[in-house]
Amino acid sequence: MNARTEPALLSQLSNRHLDALEEETIFILREVAAAFERPALLFSGGKDSLVMLRCAEKAFGAGRIPYPLLMIDTGHNFPEVTAFRDFRANELGAELIVRSVEDSMARGTVRLAHPGESRNVHQSVTLLEAIEEFRFDALIGGARRDEEKARAKERIFSHRDSFGQWQPKAQRPELWTLFNTRLAPGEHFRVFPISNWTELDVWQYIDREKIALPSLYYTHQREVIERKGLLVPVTELTPPRDGEEVVTRDVRFRTVGDITCTCPVESTAATASDIVIETLSAEVSERGATRMDDKTSEASMEKRKKDGYF
Repeated sequence: MNARTEPALLSQLSNRHLDALEEETIFILREVAAAFERPALLFSGGKDSLVMLRCAEKAFGAGRIPYPLLMIDTGHNFPEVTAFRDFRANELGAELIVRSVEDSMARGTVRLAHPGESRNVHQSVTLLEAIEEFRFDALIGGARRDEEKARAKERIFSHRDSFGQWQPKAQRPELWTLFNTRLAPGEHFRVFPISNWTELDVWQYIDREKIALPSLYYTHQREVIERKGLLVPVTELTPPRDGEEVVTRDVRFRTVGDITCTCPVESTAATASDIVIETLSAEVSERGATRMDDKTSEASMEKRKKDGYF
């Protein structure tokens, strides 16, 4: 792909489908506000939750989002992301609730197999504790169906039982955009307004709306290690192993999460429009290319979701 073809490709990408996706997302965000008493929007400071936040601004108006923002913090998040999360919540005047996996560890409800174990999967426990604490009846998340196969099986309004579990064979039909939001005591919904978006849609929307993101999403130089086909960032939590060579590369993060399981990709993309072009030629999903904990199997992720994962 050369410099002449890039503008031509960008000019062919119509905004019509972005308008349709935005309209659907706004409709779902308003539906949640109308149908539930105590909803919350899961907000990590990552690109997908920032896209949802922009849609929420359009749905309700700046400073008028009718539900709090909820963050489940592993304690191993990138500081650039958590700082941006706080900045954005403060800028909007939104209520931000943060609950930590470390607090669950102190209570004894989370126990690690060893100190270096990733805390990512244990967020489920802390999330369920937050749901019980605040009696949330709907949690709005930024998962998309194109991320991986287990997420593709899930409805937009995903019913969870009184144990917070997802039952794939007992999902409710969503014909003609009609949602069954009835709940028994103790049950709740996970709602995914951007289910039908793709990674490319997200970046096109970020480019169109000029949405500010944490700097990690754009090219920067970082020390990394090549391990099992991934570029593992060199940090205190992910030090090099014996025999591994540390190299400095131009990288960016396609997705951000727990430091212990999130990897960058090689890239010189410095703007959202650069990333749109890069994403057009991507052959591996963002989670498949960047998440160490997703290198197991579809069945493993599905089990996590059944146990209450996002």
